[in-house]
Amino acid sequence: MQNAPKLHPVQGITPALLPRSSMPRSTAILLTLTIVIGLASLLVGAADVTPLSLLSGDAESLELLLISRLPRLLAILCTGAGMSIAGLIMQQLCANKFVSPTTGATISSAQFGILIALLFMPDSTTWSRAAFAFAAAILGTWIFVWFILRMPMKDPVMVPLVGIMFGNVIGGITSFLAFRFDMTQALSTWLVGHFSLVLRGNYELVYLVVPLIAIAWIYAKWFNIVGMGRDFSKNLGVNYTFVLFSGLSIAAMITASIVTVVGSISYIGLIVPNLVAIFKGDDLRSTLADTALFGALFVLCCDLIGRLIILPYELPIELIIGTLGSLIFIVLIFYRLRFGRRSLNKDLLMKLFGLEKKTPVCTCTNGGAR
Repeated sequence: MQNAPKLHPVQGITPALLPRSSMPRSTAILLTLTIVIGLASLLVGAADVTPLSLLSGDAESLELLLISRLPRLLAILCTGAGMSIAGLIMQQLCANKFVSPTTGATISSAQFGILIALLFMPDSTTWSRAAFAFAAAILGTWIFVWFILRMPMKDPVMVPLVGIMFGNVIGGITSFLAFRFDMTQALSTWLVGHFSLVLRGNYELVYLVVPLIAIAWIYAKWFNIVGMGRDFSKNLGVNYTFVLFSGLSIAAMITASIVTVVGSISYIGLIVPNLVAIFKGDDLRSTLADTALFGALFVLCCDLIGRLIILPYELPIELIIGTLGSLIFIVLIFYRLRFGRRSLNKDLLMKLFGLEKKTPVCTCTNGGAR
């Protein structure tokens, strides 16, 4: 009996039957970079901490690692991942790539809630301030989305401009109340994001980001459906209003928990989901892991830049992220206006840099060949 011919893997097996790796390559690369740079960041700071001192059991180095360096690293990772996922959820639900906690008045609303807590409860704990920040952030985000849903023209650039103006109104009210009741200095901690005050015992609230991201992953399919519109959701039997405001509440709670611990961190929820979507598309569940890892890696790198640029002093991370984020935001505006929601591929990349191949035009006439 003649042996059956060997089939090429692509020709003989359908793509659905091909074995899939447990982790995509991009996710593995981002995870590896995050772990390596994160471990290196534990050794960076005003005080000298070396691997040799840690392995030798030096008490001072171990204490510094456990009280300051490790909590700071965990807060950075949770902040980057949380703000990125919050922006991804808001962009998916609003079907607009320029909506984020920064341009959706979520951060400004959380700061307003913290000020209210300081005014009425001067001796409030971190969790008490977080409760006010949760309520204010959810309410502010709901009002913003309720307003844009009633806009006759949902221009991709007009929607975030409305959010920025709404956030400035809330920020103006917050500043006025802070000046009026002499709370400016007390509020300044939450106006500029930084990790210099993150120590063991005062940052654990940021761990709330982890279960909220897990909930977002579970309901990612419903978020994708709602992002396609009210009529599409209704045809599939999905409660559009409930899923929309539930997703916005998750994004607002993530943002409020981060603002309560480390202050305002702008642009992360705006630029990170856009950069990931350019390469991996718009499906929330398939991009959620890469978005979280890339956001954590981006914040970690910016924090290292802020710590190293004027060592032994450090710059607030809001300054580093604000500078880089604003430049990337401008590039994203031009990209989205020119190519829309299209993912980046080889042909699009060549077109972006003006290297597309032009099809030669035949100038031969019918009588040219005999």
